Amino acid sequence: MQSTSTASSEPALAQPAPVRRLMSLDALRGFDMFWIAGGEEIFHVLAKTTGWAWAFFMAEQFTHVEWDGFRPYDCIFPLFLFMAGVSTPFAVGSRLERGVAKSELARKIITRGLILVVLGIVYNNGLFTKPISDMRFPSVLARIGLAGMFGQLIYLYFPNPKVQYAWFAGLLLGYWAAMKLIPVPGCGAGVLTMDCSLAGYVDRSVLPGRLYLKVHDPEGLFSTIPAIATALLGIFSGKLLRSDGPSAHRDQKTLWLVLGGISCLVLGYSWGLVFPINKNLWTSSFTLVAGGWSILMLALFYWIIDVKKVSGWAFFFTVIGMNSILIYIAGEFIDFEYAAKFFFSGILSFFSEPIRAVGAVLAFLAVKWAFLYFLYKKKVFLRV
Repeated sequence: MQSTSTASSEPALAQPAPVRRLMSLDALRGFDMFWIAGGEEIFHVLAKTTGWAWAFFMAEQFTHVEWDGFRPYDCIFPLFLFMAGVSTPFAVGSRLERGVAKSELARKIITRGLILVVLGIVYNNGLFTKPISDMRFPSVLARIGLAGMFGQLIYLYFPNPKVQYAWFAGLLLGYWAAMKLIPVPGCGAGVLTMDCSLAGYVDRSVLPGRLYLKVHDPEGLFSTIPAIATALLGIFSGKLLRSDGPSAHRDQKTLWLVLGGISCLVLGYSWGLVFPINKNLWTSSFTLVAGGWSILMLALFYWIIDVKKVSGWAFFFTVIGMNSILIYIAGEFIDFEYAAKFFFSGILSFFSEPIRAVGAVLAFLAVKWAFLYFLYKKKVFLRV
């Protein structure tokens, strides 16, 4: 892990060439991270303080489905992993074209993946030593690290598109077959409950420490298998956007993305009839549904920013996207809420309760964004 203050230095794998070559990717990454960083609290606070029906509806959309089903908020995490895949053809592909050895690239890819696993452990457990039995090892960062790592290695060592598609299909079909056909002791085969799923059983059997839901972890080891397919969907999209062949026209690329996203949604929702859409299990149907929406979001941002060149509005999100991993972990070590109260509590005290509550959330987000903007102006970015 390193920081950089040189604008001309070569981007690392965590923030690769698309930072300059694909503006829409950083904007979309920042848009995604905005909600992770606290943006969803705007609707929760509005619902709580006003009782407005539309606020309750929006607040519900920014919560996770308890088990089976899908809401927009369930797409936040897979969208981030998907974008890590989109950046791969720009970062790894450009280095391959310059003659960098595959072994060197593989070493960097694996190192980055393992660093993210370690950062995830620190994020979950802090810097102080805990008994292993009290530590949680799976994490969002670990899933991004491992799934992204294997997706990049497939891209690196299996350059034939047909083979990459075979990997994609094999991961989803193989996971489906395993979850449906392999029996779990005391439960049998194909029982997709929190207590009886194969994913939960494998994680309980092999992972040290504690699981997030005691008997199951939504970022567990076994369900990382279909998450690799999420990264591959991003890689396929990135290859299209970087291509110079018949689809080089940007409007055509946007259309292909839209068609690809719709196809994933149709297949995913259809598959969900027999293999439920479930984020906790990262089912194959969930992979396709979340991937389909992710592709459509990328198409929208790409069309507006890179095709139509309407990009001024995206600067707010680009600042966040340039340091997305940093702002994700910074809240564990920086008290942004205290800073927000210090700077804005006096002003907010003159307003009514609903305005104070919403204003407190906006102040919290403003302090975070100001912190990122300062780093952006200083050209300081967290690299992994």
